[in-house]
Amino acid sequence: MAHAADFNGPATLASGARLDLSRAGRLRVTTPDGAMHEPVLVVRAFPISSPDQGFSLMTVDGHELAWIEHLDTLEPAARALVQQALDEREFMPVISRLIEVSGFVTPCTWQVDTDRGPARFVLKGEEDIRRIGNGALLVSDSDGIHYLIRDVTGLDRSSRKILDRFM
Repeated sequence: MAHAADFNGPATLASGARLDLSRAGRLRVTTPDGAMHEPVLVVRAFPISSPDQGFSLMTVDGHELAWIEHLDTLEPAARALVQQALDEREFMPVISRLIEVSGFVTPCTWQVDTDRGPARFVLKGEEDIRRIGNGALLVSDSDGIHYLIRDVTGLDRSSRKILDRFM
C-alpha cells in the first residue's frame, strides 16, 4: 500500500479540489476557486455498515469541502493521503475472540483478541454493548474506546457463550 509520504505535491480530486499535506503534516484542501483550507478532516459517512463508501472532506467547523464516493475512485496519491488521515483519526479495534471475563456481573474486565492484538478493558455495564445491525455489536469500554464485533455468529463457540451471558 502506498503511503502519503511517498508522494510529492498535491493530488487532484474529481471535484477539481487539490489535496496535499502542509509543512506541519496536516491535510489541506485547495478548492477550485483557490481557497485553501487547513486542517481538513476525513469523515466516513457509514463507518460500520459501509466503511469503504462515502467520505467527506470537512473543515474543522463542519463545512463539507468535497465528497468521495469510494476510495478506489481516487488517484493513488489522493487515496494515500485520505487513508493516512483516516488511520490517524479512527481507532476501533475489531474483536475476533473473547478470551476471558473476570465475572458476569458488571463492572468486569474483558480479555480479548482484536485485529490490533490482544486487549484488556473494563466493561462498566451491559448497556455498553449495543446491537448495530446485521449481527454486529459495538462494545464501549470504561475509557470510551469502542470495539467492534462485526458478526457475532462468526465468533468461536466459547466467545459466543461468554457474550450470551451479557446479552
